[in-house]
Amino acid sequence: MTQSQALDIMKTGANIFLTGEPGSGKTHIINKYVSYLRSCGIEPAITASTGIAATHIGGMTIHSWSGIGIKTELSKHDIEKIVTNKKYKKRLEDTKVLIIDEISMLPPEALNLVELVCRRAKKNPQPFGGMQVIFVGDFFQLPPISKSDSGRPQQKMFASVSERFAFGSLAWQASAPVICYLSEQYRQDDKEYLDLLSAIRANRFNEDHVARLERCKINYSEAPQGLPKLFTHNLDVDRVNNEMLSQLDGKYHSFEMRGQGPRPLVETLKRGCLSPETLELKIGASIMFTKNSPKGLFVNGTLGKVAGFDPANSYPIISLRDGRKLTVELADWMLEDNGVDVARVTQFPLRLAWAITVHKSQGMSLDGAVIDLSSVFEYGQGYVALSRVRRLSGLHLIGWNNRAVEVHPEIVAKDSDFKSSSFREAEVFSGMDADNLKTLHNHFINLCGGREGLMAEREIKDFFQSKK
Repeated sequence: MTQSQALDIMKTGANIFLTGEPGSGKTHIINKYVSYLRSCGIEPAITASTGIAATHIGGMTIHSWSGIGIKTELSKHDIEKIVTNKKYKKRLEDTKVLIIDEISMLPPEALNLVELVCRRAKKNPQPFGGMQVIFVGDFFQLPPISKSDSGRPQQKMFASVSERFAFGSLAWQASAPVICYLSEQYRQDDKEYLDLLSAIRANRFNEDHVARLERCKINYSEAPQGLPKLFTHNLDVDRVNNEMLSQLDGKYHSFEMRGQGPRPLVETLKRGCLSPETLELKIGASIMFTKNSPKGLFVNGTLGKVAGFDPANSYPIISLRDGRKLTVELADWMLEDNGVDVARVTQFPLRLAWAITVHKSQGMSLDGAVIDLSSVFEYGQGYVALSRVRRLSGLHLIGWNNRAVEVHPEIVAKDSDFKSSSFREAEVFSGMDADNLKTLHNHFINLCGGREGLMAEREIKDFFQSKK
C-alpha cells in the first residue's frame, strides 16, 4: 500500500494498524495526518508505548496519557479513580483520535486497560469508547519488555506470540483495525542490502547473506573513526563514550538539561530524551543529533564532530560530514495534552556518538555505524540494529551471534496475514469513487466536530504530487 492510500483510509475514521518495514515512512504519514486533523480543528492524542518513542513524535506515553501508569491490572476502584479525575476525564472525553506509536512494545494487557478506561470514561460501549485508534509499528522490531514487581526487566515465558504482542489482545480484536502495510522504502537505497534485510524479515537468511555480512566484518581496532557504535547493553555504551571523551585533549564543556512543568512529567521526558541530562563535550568529540531540525539543517541521526564553542554563548559548533559547520541551538522536548504544552525539557539536540544502545537507536536513520551483535539476546534486536543503516557500505560489524539474524517464526506468519489483508484493503479503496471518498472524509470530520479540511486536502495533494 502506498502512503497516499494509507492516508486516504485514515481520513475515513476507520481504526488503523499502520505498519511496514523500517524506513517505509510510518512516522512521516502520521505527521501528515496530524497536520490534516489540526487544520480541521481536531486535536488528536499522540502517544507511544515508550518514553523514547514519545519524544520522537512529540507526544506522551500511552500509560501517562490514559492514567493507567505502570499497573498491569486495574480494580474497579482504580478505574473509577481515573475516569472521575478531572484531568483524565476531560482528556478522554475530548479525544476523538488516539494514535499509539511503537505498538510492538506495548503489552496486550496494557492495551486492554487503555481500551477499558477509554470506554468507561466516554460511557460508550464501542471499542475505545468510539474514538478512532491508530496503531503504528512493526512487530519485527523490539518486543515488550517484561518487568518484575521491582520494575526490573525479566525473562517471561509465553505460550504464543499472541500472549506477548498487542495484536493478541481483546482490545485489538474488538477494534478490528484496517491493515495499512506501507510498501515503499525511503531509508535504504541499496538493493543488495534491502535483499539482506528482507531475508532476515522473511526468515530465509542463508549462506549467501552470511557471506555479505562477512564482508562487513572488522576488528574493533579497525573501526572507522566518527561512526556511532551500536551495542546491546548499556555498560558497553557508557564505557566506550567515557573512554573516548577522556582521551581527547582540551577543556570539558558541560550543559545541564532544564525542565519545566510537573516533576513526574519532566522526569518522564528526561528518561525518554535521547540527549543526556548532563551533556559533556570537548572539541573533537564525535556527536550525533537527536532531533530533526525545523529548518532541515539536520535530522535525528546526523553525525558530526565538535569543532568549537561559540565565544558569545558557549553553544557547540558542529562540523558535519558534508563539510558544513553549524552553531547548535537549544531544543525543546515537550509533552502535549489537547494541543497544550504541559511539560518540557530543554537541551542541545546532541549526544556523544561513539556508542549507543540498539534500543535507543530505534527510529533512527544512520549513514554508517559500527555494530556489535555478538551479545544479542532477543528476537528482532539484530534486525533493528541492521535496519538503522542506509547502505551495506555503511555497515561495519564487530561480530554477531545466531540470534542476531533471527525473527520469531510466528511473527513471520502473522506478518504475511497483515500483508494479505492490506493488499485487499488497497484494492477496495483504489476502486472507490473520489467523490464518495471525499464524502467519507468530510463525514468523519463533521462527526468529530471539526471543520472540513479543504486546505489540508490541497496541501496533502500537493505533497504527494511533488514526490512523483
